[in-house]
Amino acid sequence: MPDGAIASAAQSLATATDWKGKVALHSSGALTSDELSVLRHKGAAVASGHPMMTFVRGSKPALAGVPFAIEGDRKAVHAARAIVKNLRGESYSIRAEDKAAYHAWGTFASPLFMALLATSEQVALCAGVKRSAAMQRMLPILKQTLANYEALGATGAFSGPIVRADAGTVMQHLIVLRGVPLAQQVYVALARAALAYLPTKNRKMLEKLLESGQRGSGRV
Repeated sequence: MPDGAIASAAQSLATATDWKGKVALHSSGALTSDELSVLRHKGAAVASGHPMMTFVRGSKPALAGVPFAIEGDRKAVHAARAIVKNLRGESYSIRAEDKAAYHAWGTFASPLFMALLATSEQVALCAGVKRSAAMQRMLPILKQTLANYEALGATGAFSGPIVRADAGTVMQHLIVLRGVPLAQQVYVALARAALAYLPTKNRKMLEKLLESGQRGSGRV
């Protein structure tokens, strides 16, 4: 059910009971407690509380230590924090106006990360590796990368041809990825993000290389 259904669900519940003195919560990451404003007008205290965690069929993640972003009316926030404490999670306050950016952040951390891995599997096909084998062969480097990120942060965990300004290798990548145009676009977008946010050498040269390589000229 989409987040947009929260307001209509609240509307349908507005006459279901006497809401005075009660608390109503929703768990959308992108929307604020105002989605429950119809219940607030009926006397309820309302809040939103969202865990920075992924939930998919067949997986039951532990919530201990998981951060929950909470905003809303004081009474409802207090109730939400008590629930999070019982789940052994960690609650923190978020401004209502920051919810959309917060959810975009979480989307980068998990759903779009999965999109990156799915793209990686497509590139593996170019290397003659089947998708099922690609997943198994990527797991060691993925696990070590996350371990490095946890221990050293993004700056310390960054490796590869871009940090070395290895123009020849980057160009080889761009050329072979012409056979997988969408993957090439992802590569270029992430390479540009690396140049903007991570330590690299010869940024201007690499920026020019990415531009020319994506156009297909193959020349710096």
